[in-house]
Amino acid sequence: MVTMASIMNSKIPCFGDSSRVHQAEFLWAMPSVNQVENARRAKQVRRVGLGHGLSFSSGTVDTSIQAVAPEISTTAAEAPTPLSENEKMLANYVPVYVMLPLEVVTVDNVLENKDGLEKQLKELRAAGVDGVMGDVWWGIVESKGPKQYDWNAYRSLFELVQLCGLKIQAIMSFHQCGGNVGDAVNIPLPQWVLDIGESDPDIFYTNRTGNRNKEYLTIGADNQPLFGGRTAVEIYSDYMQSFRDNMSDFLDAGLVIDIEVGLGPAGELRYPSYPSSQGWVFPGIGEFQCYDKYLKAEFLEAATSAGHPEWELPDNAGEYNDTPESTEFFGSNGTYLTEKGKFFLTWYSNKLLGHGDQILEEANKIFLGYKVKLAAKVSGIHWWYKSDSHAAELTAGYYNLQDRDGYRPIARMLSRHYAILNFTCLEMRDSEQSASAKSGPQELVQQVLSGGWRENIEVAGENALARYDRSGYNQILLNARPNGVNKDGPPKLKMSGVTYLRLSDDLLEAKNFSIFKTFVKKMHADQDYCPDPNKYNSPIVPLEKSKPKIPIEDILEATKPMVPFPFNKETDMSVGGGGLSDLLGSLINRITSIFK
Repeated sequence: MVTMASIMNSKIPCFGDSSRVHQAEFLWAMPSVNQVENARRAKQVRRVGLGHGLSFSSGTVDTSIQAVAPEISTTAAEAPTPLSENEKMLANYVPVYVMLPLEVVTVDNVLENKDGLEKQLKELRAAGVDGVMGDVWWGIVESKGPKQYDWNAYRSLFELVQLCGLKIQAIMSFHQCGGNVGDAVNIPLPQWVLDIGESDPDIFYTNRTGNRNKEYLTIGADNQPLFGGRTAVEIYSDYMQSFRDNMSDFLDAGLVIDIEVGLGPAGELRYPSYPSSQGWVFPGIGEFQCYDKYLKAEFLEAATSAGHPEWELPDNAGEYNDTPESTEFFGSNGTYLTEKGKFFLTWYSNKLLGHGDQILEEANKIFLGYKVKLAAKVSGIHWWYKSDSHAAELTAGYYNLQDRDGYRPIARMLSRHYAILNFTCLEMRDSEQSASAKSGPQELVQQVLSGGWRENIEVAGENALARYDRSGYNQILLNARPNGVNKDGPPKLKMSGVTYLRLSDDLLEAKNFSIFKTFVKKMHADQDYCPDPNKYNSPIVPLEKSKPKIPIEDILEATKPMVPFPFNKETDMSVGGGGLSDLLGSLINRITSIFK
């Protein structure tokens, strides 16, 4: 019989020290989660612990509520100056960033059309946009050879953004551009890495039939010295350190506010389970990606340690475009519900957690003391969310079921690095999706954001697909402040920021840009652009050292399902619409989702 202890002791990574005090819940009467986090950092707030215990089969949902109690000074303080109405409303402000074009720096490492980009950036600044997000491609900067970094084009880009009065969220993009939805250009991994892959193709993620995916190096290579004596994690660490050293003036000036660390395909913490380049189409369930020799060996070692050396990786989970019911693994009473299936899914998802934890710890060491925030992106896999097996999430590494939360453990891991959880598909509504895909983007967003807030971390997000209609903007606004604005101060719940995907001629078309400018104003709670994040309770403080590692059993406590925070049905800061134009827009988006 395999016990949870045997799974946890099968060389599955450790995330923290056993004395870790766990996350607390919030009474609605308490300050906002953002305020609590700020108080925690400033005053070392003591957090109330949650009880221990984990069950794979329990369907019980924990609805208990606990409070976070800040230390209270006994020293008499002067009465604070009353806030003006605008200052109160400013506490509801959510900054807006715009994703730069994928090819803003070309594959040849050139910043092209600088004048045209400057004009676009100035239009964004005039519209009240707070900043931009941009990929800093590994495949461009280190393309000439190991440790041969060329940052010149990106320095020119950062200087231009600074000139235009915008901030930058920089993505450490260790993945290939191309092969995913929305990829219009091709930026491969560095050629010297691909050359190593010619002699050792197992450095790439591999599906059951042996197809290699060259979007991102397999987790199995994280600690293997396969790259001229360096491991994959050491490559990522060296790259980030070179970025810090060559961009230190921009970091010191406060231009770079976020470092989003790429942790997988499309920069997301996941496996490449649904690659368009291998024939996947929506809403296929995808495939597990752990059949390279390194991960196969790790699984065998884990299974042997658990007393089951005969267990092998799944061979009955179907192909990319199958439905859950057509497979033995995900079907009714499928393998995913068996002892063997649970062991595999725990191992598969824990490998992802360990991967993110290790690389974020490296990032924390590198950017320690700088006034930046770390961030990690999680994919919004909304199709098959309403099916029992959540098949598409499971193949991507998110072990999420009705009786098991697959996202709050990620948030708990991020909490030790003071990292933001950046989530996608903020613009989507259930009604826009094909019924046959059993999609649940609204419920998924609600679950993931709630999990982040319960773990006392900041959550941010972006739209998954380009949208220019009022309905899409209103859905983003709802998710940004799920319980609306508070005219007397901070709202109950608020995202730390939203990034709109992406800057293009279509966005800047007169009608589209007019609606977008209204969206920005509403995200800012009808307030003018504010350059000081302290005024909307989102200070950027020197990055603190990662907290002690969290034991895997403590991480897995967060798999216990909890009722998500209630979300309003509609935003109270609408950009307008709701008539025939929105109905037509929703219809068009639904058709698009079917054929995307």
